[in-house]
Amino acid sequence: MERHFDEELKNLSESLLKMGILAEKAINYSIKALVERKMELAETVIKSDNVINMLEIEIDDFCHMLLALRQPAAIDLRFITAAMKINNDLERIGDQAVNIAECALEIIKEPLLKPLIDIPQMATLAKKMIKDSIDALVNKDEALARDICKRDDKVDDLNDQIFRELLTYMMQDPKTITRAVELILVGRHLERIADHATNISEEVIYFLSGKTIMHHMEDKKQP
Repeated sequence: MERHFDEELKNLSESLLKMGILAEKAINYSIKALVERKMELAETVIKSDNVINMLEIEIDDFCHMLLALRQPAAIDLRFITAAMKINNDLERIGDQAVNIAECALEIIKEPLLKPLIDIPQMATLAKKMIKDSIDALVNKDEALARDICKRDDKVDDLNDQIFRELLTYMMQDPKTITRAVELILVGRHLERIADHATNISEEVIYFLSGKTIMHHMEDKKQP
């Protein structure tokens, strides 16, 4: 029974890894659609979102089955509860990739406002955060998970930089407002993706150490 349970936990890890790969791919395609101005890539992201949604349901059902039938304790219980939250964050990342793809479809209709440099850089950082957060889970690497949480500031800084630059464009020429707003939205979606990757890392830390670090709870003294 114990060996079978270990195999089930391994299958759960592999399912989360698969979902993480799908989420990364969706981001990659949505940004590529924006940069290369390819509508078909954006449409592919939108159509494929259902695959991530269905996988989320499968993983959630599997977690509930494990909780009900295996009655796990200690670290196994923390892993399954963390997996349920990570599953939700990965699905949200997929949604954000769809949002970027929808923005890309609108942006492509108009002439290019400016060279896209910071947005692809943000996307690269966010994708790396997702990959590393799942790797931290699978490899039980708490140090890596903690490092990912620190990277979120860099993504936030780039998002602020993009907003300030595009705001300048809008103030100088009102005709750029529609295109600028869409690019601002892309930056916000990427910032949210990085937030979800940070959430995943926080859940990995909880799974491995039993410590809750979200909202800086780890730094607060318990009464």
